[in-house]
Amino acid sequence: MKKWISMLFLCTLFGTLTACSSGDTAEQPEQEASETETSGQEPEQTGASGQEPADTKEPETEPESGEGNQPEGEGSQALVVYFSWSGNTENVANSIAAQTGADMFRIVPAEPYVDDYNTLLDIASEEKQNGARPEIADSIEDLGQYDVIYAGFPNWWGDMPMILYSFFDSYDLSGKTIAPFCTSGGSGLSDTVNSIKALEPEAEVLEGLHIRDSASSDPDSAVGEWLGGLEL
Repeated sequence: MKKWISMLFLCTLFGTLTACSSGDTAEQPEQEASETETSGQEPEQTGASGQEPADTKEPETEPESGEGNQPEGEGSQALVVYFSWSGNTENVANSIAAQTGADMFRIVPAEPYVDDYNTLLDIASEEKQNGARPEIADSIEDLGQYDVIYAGFPNWWGDMPMILYSFFDSYDLSGKTIAPFCTSGGSGLSDTVNSIKALEPEAEVLEGLHIRDSASSDPDSAVGEWLGGLEL
């Protein structure tokens, strides 16, 4: 009797161990499959890594040499010629061009001026004392097509920058109309209108426009009023 009980007990124990062993084997593949699927997933950013970020685009810069500086008008009879160191005169030049449809030519020195203001003052003073004629990087190929020249500059030491003298020495503006404009901290046009008349005696030199540096960022109203008075 004990023998049969022992045999029954052994059979029951063996069946239990077999069932437990089968259950462990059934769960394992799911875990392996889960780990495999997870490791096979690519990060969300994959596929976008080849795109160049927008902020890596280099800013556009204006050529220092004056390259590409030729007027590009379509039959305009007016030209805005200007020199600008800080950008104030350029703002006024842009406003004149926008309101008149005139072409534009920026006077760019062949040897760029320094960026430091105090050093620039010394250079400008020395150029004036020596009657210097700084070289202009570009030239106007067909000035003859223009009847009106708007000539712009900052006031340096109560005068035009000497590179403006270089411009007037380089071109005969006889028979043309010259409308000067300048920017400054408060010196106005000084005697620049008379200087231009002396440099271009056969041209008609009109009343000039002065805009303070502090107002040069928004010159449209002053420019419009000046242009209206010129009646060109």
